[in-house]
Amino acid sequence: MRRREFITLLSGAATWPFVARAQQPMAVIGLLGSATASGWAPQVSAFHQGLREGGYVEGRNVAIEARWADNQYDRLPAMAAELAQRQVTLIAAFSTPAASAAKAATATIPIVFSTTADPVQMGFVASLNRPSGNMTGATILSVEVGGKLLELLHEAAPTAKVMALLVNPTNPQTDTLSKNTQAAARASGLQLHILNASTEREIDTAFAKVVQLRADALIIGSDVLFTTWIEQLAALTLRHAVPAVFQNRAFVSAGGLMSYGGSITDSYHQIGNYTARILKGEKAADLPIVQATKVELIINLKTAKKLGLSIPNTLIGRANEVIE
Repeated sequence: MRRREFITLLSGAATWPFVARAQQPMAVIGLLGSATASGWAPQVSAFHQGLREGGYVEGRNVAIEARWADNQYDRLPAMAAELAQRQVTLIAAFSTPAASAAKAATATIPIVFSTTADPVQMGFVASLNRPSGNMTGATILSVEVGGKLLELLHEAAPTAKVMALLVNPTNPQTDTLSKNTQAAARASGLQLHILNASTEREIDTAFAKVVQLRADALIIGSDVLFTTWIEQLAALTLRHAVPAVFQNRAFVSAGGLMSYGGSITDSYHQIGNYTARILKGEKAADLPIVQATKVELIINLKTAKKLGLSIPNTLIGRANEVIE
């Protein structure tokens, strides 16, 4: 063999492993969301941050196929089945309905979820410490704080006697939230009306019902639809002059009166971190559910003034943040 041919052959052999490595298939994350990509941009950003901290960047060493249901929950099962048929490496479920659809679609592909429900009660995992199956993720306090939301709202508006609770009837945790809040209302001697909305149009109808019922205050239940339309909800509460509380801080920033709940973006940052760990070889069954136990109370005093409310100093003193 000639010397030049030998060197060429040796050079090709040296670079071949690197070429082969570069041609290895990229892991694919199937992102399943109940809402819209634009409406949930902060959660998506937090998820990507968690991925980056774990060493994964979309387009560089991982691909993401997103499916958004645009708040039409009945589209989720087909979308989840499509991702399972595509044999994605992992499914990231953005909401409780999305996690339920993913669970029904596959028992083998790892699923990382964020939920405001109890993952054990929903049947997602066997226990919080040892999930056991193919699912893990993070949970945010929601149903558990239903009574607390009513208590705080009544403290801010002590003359209120008639309350309303806005829920999405298609959300699997609505029944529990309604029962818990209704029990808290009875214990406080308050009247509570349950209002349903599963579309933007029905949100407008629900607010008209608030006026018709002469409800003094409104509790907004935790739901993907309401989070997506959070600015519109805040505007409606001001337009109809109804004090309202929601679990998302963005509601107060948009002009709502109060919020009380955990950090949603922290939850999605955590599932991004868990996703990276699973892509590196860890099993979902071995990753305990992360529970967001820290809650924050945010009050908008500018909105309180517009509503003619004088927030008690005792309540202001307990707030984590006050917007003046």
